[in-house]
Formats: sequence, structure tokens, C-alpha cells
Amino acid sequence: MRLRSYIFILMGCAAISGCTREEKKPVVNTTPVTPKIMEPFKFHKLIEVSPGNYYDVFSWGRGGADTSSLLILHSDSTTRTYTTTTGDINGLIVDAYNSDMDIDGHPEILIQAKRKDTINYTTMYAYEFYEKKVEKLDFPKLSKSQRAGYRGNDNFYISEGKLEREFPIYEGSGSSAKATGAKRKLEYTLSNNNFNVKQLSKDSTLVKDKAVNQESKSVEQKSTETKKSVSKKSSKKHHHEETSHKKKKRHHHRG
Repeated sequence: MRLRSYIFILMGCAAISGCTREEKKPVVNTTPVTPKIMEPFKFHKLIEVSPGNYYDVFSWGRGGADTSSLLILHSDSTTRTYTTTTGDINGLIVDAYNSDMDIDGHPEILIQAKRKDTINYTTMYAYEFYEKKVEKLDFPKLSKSQRAGYRGNDNFYISEGKLEREFPIYEGSGSSAKATGAKRKLEYTLSNNNFNVKQLSKDSTLVKDKAVNQESKSVEQKSTETKKSVSKKSSKKHHHEETSHKKKKRHHHRG
């Protein structure tokens, strides 16, 4: 009898112990952890073009702070094809964009690299990917008029299948250059693997300043003309009064 009681007591303790263990299960953190980029890699961005169709964009290279190499790993799990694209980069990659600007079903990967100089502060690298090949596209440099007042700080983004570019305009050169408050906006499209670019902005702040200056000059000119006109009228009135006074004097003298 005592043995049975002892067994029941042990079974009860085991059950309680099991319940306690279940209650103390550790909480699993489901938040995804972004892996740290390690040397020789300096930049990484994953671009998912479609389900199972991935592009891993890397820059890598030991040593040089302002130069690196480009590495694009394309993984298509649907067709089980994996390709590698490499290239040289003048500067450091700061971002990468995906688009289909010519709407042909083949994605373009656009890569933005940053440089320290003020003439070609941002350099863009473009690639179009096909089923079995990759074609590098020539991205147009800024023209002389587009480059006027340019000192970097570009903002790129994709809007309605087009690449938009916006940057502030500066006056002066070197460390003494000052921002004017105006921004220049360019729009890039793609046709037959050739980029076309047009300026959307009119450097509005500069135009506004010019308009204000012209209006100010016009007001000053009108004010000057008004003063001259008043002065002439006053002079004529004074001359007329003097002539009338003299005539009256002569008439009185004769009488």
C-alpha cells in the first residue's frame, strides 16, 4: 500500500515537472538578422526582380578606399541558372536600382557609385540581363549645361519606369561655392539600349531671382522716369509763372 502511494507521488511530481518545463520554453526571436558585410566586401544589396529571381549586388576589394570591383550574382531558382557578372568601379557603390525602362521584359540593374571630385561626383553603371547573356549599357555623362553648378549630392529614384535624377545647384568654385537653393531635375529613358535624357526643371530659384531682379530694375527705372517727368513739369511751371509775372510788371509800368 505504501509502495503504491510512493509510486503515485513520484508520477505526480513527474507530471508537475513536465508542465513546469513546458511553461519555461525559451522565446524564439523571429526578427531577421542582417548579416554583417566582411572584408573584402564593402557593399551588398539584394534585388528581387520576381519570385525566385534574385540579384545580389556586391562591391569588393581590399586596400583602396575609393576604388573597388563590381560583382553581381544572379540566381534564378525557377530555371536553376546561376550567373556571375563582374566589372570595375571608379568610386564606392552607394546604391543599386532595378527597372525595366524599355519594357522588354529584361531587367536593368543600375548601380550608383560615388566619387570625391566635383566634376564627376556620381557615376552610374548599367547592365541589362537576358536569359543567357548580360549587356553593359553606356550611361550618359552630364552635358556642359547640365553640369553647370553641379557638386554632387545626387538623388536617384525610379518613377513610372523612368530614372529620375535631382541635385542642388551651386555658385562659385572650390570651398567657397554656395548653394543657390535651386535644384536641377533630369529624367532618363531607355530605347534600343540607348539612354535618352531631358531636363525637367528650369532651375526655378535662379529664374525667380532673375525675375525679381528684372522687376526691381523695372520699378527703379519707372521711379527715375517719374522723378524726371515731375522735375520737368515743375521747371515748366516755374518758367511759366516767371514769364507771366514779367508781363504783368511791364503792363503795370506802361500804365
